Amino acid sequence: MSKLFIVPTPIGNLEDITLRALRVLREADLVLAEDTRTSGILLKKYEISARMESHHKFNEHKTVESVRDKILSGMTVALISDAGTPGISDPGFLLVRTCVEAGIEVETLPGATAFVPALVNSGFPCDRFCFEGFLPVKKGRQTKLRELSAERRTMIFYESPYRLVKTLGEFAQIFGAEREASVSREISKVHDTTHRGTLGGLYEYFKAHEPKGEIVVIVKGGGENEAGDEETTL
Repeated sequence: MSKLFIVPTPIGNLEDITLRALRVLREADLVLAEDTRTSGILLKKYEISARMESHHKFNEHKTVESVRDKILSGMTVALISDAGTPGISDPGFLLVRTCVEAGIEVETLPGATAFVPALVNSGFPCDRFCFEGFLPVKKGRQTKLRELSAERRTMIFYESPYRLVKTLGEFAQIFGAEREASVSREISKVHDTTHRGTLGGLYEYFKAHEPKGEIVVIVKGGGENEAGDEETTL
């Protein structure tokens, strides 16, 4: 029976893929990849000679109906992103929604995603948390941060190395420089590191040490007298 498979791929170490994911990729009639060159490295390592097509944020609105029609015609399609689980700050949501609306079976395999190991490794409460992904770059950014200043759950953010210092500075000003946080980078890769400390301390550290790689920032939720009502000047 034709269906859409959502297949997580390694976020770093290429061995972080399940046997089932490899089987699905081998058996799929078509693999949709965010970047066929990046995914080609993974498929080549595991000797998977699947037909691939590009599916990314710049073309997904144009191609989603075509993919839907291919599945309806009897094809089994697997969607992967460059790293991690499609749909989590990556293309995927639009295709899943379109398939669901068309009555197509969608099956998402469990697997790698960056925020889970970063969250657990932070040492902060994991029983309740909120995933914020990438913050707005400009419009609505300050409003969003002020809304989150009263958040009591552990908060998870994705960030670019080029904006990390600015973001930590804003966090320190709005959440409080003494709020605890951790910064994980290059998870499961050779230079996998996690730095823990206060937002103020992490801001100063990364001002002096240029960050590189994919980054997950975990911020401890606010407690009593730590709701971010007063801003801290760095």
